[in-house]
Amino acid sequence: MILIADSGSTKTEWTAMDDLTGEVVAHAYTKGLNPYFVTQEEIRDEIRTHLLPMLPVDGFTRIYFYGSGARDEKQPMIRQAIGSLLVGEVTMMTDMLGAARALCGHEPGIVCILGTGANSCRYDGETIVSNVPPLGYILGDEGSGAVLGKHFIADLLKGLLPESIVRDFEETYPEITTATVLERVYKESQPSRFLASLAPFIRKQINVPEVRSMALECFRSFFRRNVMLYDGWETTPVHFVGSIAHNFHAVLKEAAEAEGIHLGQILSAPMEGLVRYHTIKR
Repeated sequence: MILIADSGSTKTEWTAMDDLTGEVVAHAYTKGLNPYFVTQEEIRDEIRTHLLPMLPVDGFTRIYFYGSGARDEKQPMIRQAIGSLLVGEVTMMTDMLGAARALCGHEPGIVCILGTGANSCRYDGETIVSNVPPLGYILGDEGSGAVLGKHFIADLLKGLLPESIVRDFEETYPEITTATVLERVYKESQPSRFLASLAPFIRKQINVPEVRSMALECFRSFFRRNVMLYDGWETTPVHFVGSIAHNFHAVLKEAAEAEGIHLGQILSAPMEGLVRYHTIKR
């Protein structure tokens, strides 16, 4: 039996799969286990509290952990936290490779993640061969939930949006004021999560011209500043995974057409594709 984890900044999806049949035998969620945002003890607590009760066993032939922030220098911390509670060889990989395997399998393609943050790569069917640095929501992450939220809340507070949207926003988020926005963005931890939390409201208003135009430009910027920097982008299918890509797929498609992008698959989450990939690899 193997255990697969797909860990983003907001949540981690876990799937236990039978080695012999490929059948999914357990499924669970914990919070995001990005080692840049959580401690080793917090990782243990999440696994102990929310994962272990859902698993039929605590021993696996292999544990595949695909995670945002799972860079070389952070891997020992995650591996030790998992290894202290679960038995099995832990293989650490980035969420970007997880997305590539889920979307492309063993075929080449350009793969993109649009969720709270953003990322992209060119994949040759086995490995990531190039990666434009996303740089985070301040310097980059074009098209991400955090950047959509950043532009939206700035437009709202500057009075650039219709009064009807302002009223709807105040009714939906009575606790959010200019002062609280500044506090959440500049003083509190993880401002990108706060900004990305506004994405459902933005999606609700997507047919308002000012909002649609803002979202369209964010996605076009993602293509221009990321995808179009890869060799062969003109003829290579460009695949997406993530809540933003899934929930804003119509605007994303419009942006792709405007930039001459060959749009491929759009998935809300990579787990189904990862189960398929590891079933094929057995």
